[in-house]
Amino acid sequence: MAEQLRLDIISDVVCPWCIIGFKRLEQAITELGAQDKVTITWQPFQLNPDIPPEGENLREHLAKKYGTSVADSVHARDQLTQLGAELGFAFDYFDEMKTVNTRDAHILLDYAKAFDKQTELAMRLFTAFFGERKDISDRTVLAKELEAVGLDPQPAMAQLDDKATIADIEATLHDWPRYGVTAVPTVVFNQTDALTGAQPVAMYKQLLQEFLSAD
Repeated sequence: MAEQLRLDIISDVVCPWCIIGFKRLEQAITELGAQDKVTITWQPFQLNPDIPPEGENLREHLAKKYGTSVADSVHARDQLTQLGAELGFAFDYFDEMKTVNTRDAHILLDYAKAFDKQTELAMRLFTAFFGERKDISDRTVLAKELEAVGLDPQPAMAQLDDKATIADIEATLHDWPRYGVTAVPTVVFNQTDALTGAQPVAMYKQLLQEFLSAD
């Protein structure tokens, strides 16, 4: 059996373009009939590592960080909602929506890898945050999302206060910018080529085909 194509998806679960990019990548893989030829690993990245524990109003955060106006925000949310609908993902933006710290979420995604549940948990977290108005920095919420994908929350949640685990995930979070990754989503193909941003389905298909057809 041929070796599977490794795809590393560097993303944050509060990044709307990350779920758009993944759904397009997923569509490309499906259209090529390559579901059994690729293996996906989710890699952590924090867009906003300094967000306080209570979170921050998303509109206010974007205005402060990028100078985004209310009109810009309305337009962006409408655009993302439409793009999501085209890909089967429902965005539910609301005025009081907060962006939150995602370190705990990334620790749990890393934990889920050993159980082949990373993608399933990532989809639950994206859906919880963008579609169900849930605070995915809240540990009660995280425990329920673990249960939703069939993972025992007790050993998983214990990782959130384990010093070695925290050090490992923070090291990885710091590594990606040092390797030149400054924007997400970034999809790395076989640890060699990378596509940054939510690329069109055709672009993902092109690079997938190149790697899958290589000797």
